[in-house]
Amino acid sequence: MRPLLEARLVNDAFGDPGLFVDFVDERRALLFDLGDIARLMPRELMRVSHVFVTHAHMDHFSGFDKLLRVLLGRKPRIVLVGGPGFVAQVEHKLLAYTWNVVHRYTTELVIEAVELGLGGQLRRAGFSSRHGFAREDRAAAAITGDVVHDEPAFRVRACFVDHGIPCLAYLLEEKARLRIDKERLAESGLTTGAWMRELKHAVLTGAAADAPVLVQWRDRSGDHAATHTVGELSRLILEVRPGRRIGYVTDLRDTSANVQALSQLMPGVDQLFIESVFLEVDRAHGLRKHHLTAAQAGRIARCIGARAVIPFHFSPRYQGRADELAAEVRDAWAS
Repeated sequence: MRPLLEARLVNDAFGDPGLFVDFVDERRALLFDLGDIARLMPRELMRVSHVFVTHAHMDHFSGFDKLLRVLLGRKPRIVLVGGPGFVAQVEHKLLAYTWNVVHRYTTELVIEAVELGLGGQLRRAGFSSRHGFAREDRAAAAITGDVVHDEPAFRVRACFVDHGIPCLAYLLEEKARLRIDKERLAESGLTTGAWMRELKHAVLTGAAADAPVLVQWRDRSGDHAATHTVGELSRLILEVRPGRRIGYVTDLRDTSANVQALSQLMPGVDQLFIESVFLEVDRAHGLRKHHLTAAQAGRIARCIGARAVIPFHFSPRYQGRADELAAEVRDAWAS
């Protein structure tokens, strides 16, 4: 069954943290963290609708300028989500430049910054190229549970972990995965076509059961068309299964509070991207830096029941020894 989302690390395991998540059937993507993004092509950055930042250390946020340069004058809107102080951090980034001609660009760019507070409140601000990216505060809101972004086909959840500072861990959830039953499709007398994508989109976006879908097909007798409802076609040919869950966890200490927070956010996560900065032999150094060792990352993955683990954010001191870090994660996860 084809997934709705495909996730990959922006850089290799020694590069800046970042996760690029592509929508399989749409010209759209999500980005988790915004460090060095030079490996992402402009056409990929143009697909990004939302960026979810864990915290504003340079290796997680220095790519803001490149993203802005690519989008400016070409894309109408981008949403950036971060933790405490994030709205001011975005504002200060924008204040570093002179914007005396940007209002002339044909395509207005609006940057929406969303700040998650430790108490569960949301602060929002907009920055429009039409107004020289001057800050425009918007109505505050409260988080519903741990959901920080919600759409019909997917949602993003988050929790805070301790990195010496508050740092966000994210969980991306597909709400459902849809599969066409080919045998039932053949028995119905229908054939494949663009209408199948329309049907899947209707189901994922919560369309009413009586919403019409125009089914068009061709056989030996010629071209045909018939109108069916979403509910009728769903019962006839669709299998609905739970969606995949992708976790993104980086920059945290190995504490019981952090493990508990992650266990509550992403139990049984299908795919876990987790930092594995140091080898266990350098555990004391990891403690000073507020980072995980590979063994600690593996134990956390085991504790939360992760089905697959992708380690990243390796310290450059281990160049040429990536296999050792990966093996340490696997051994701790499997034991």
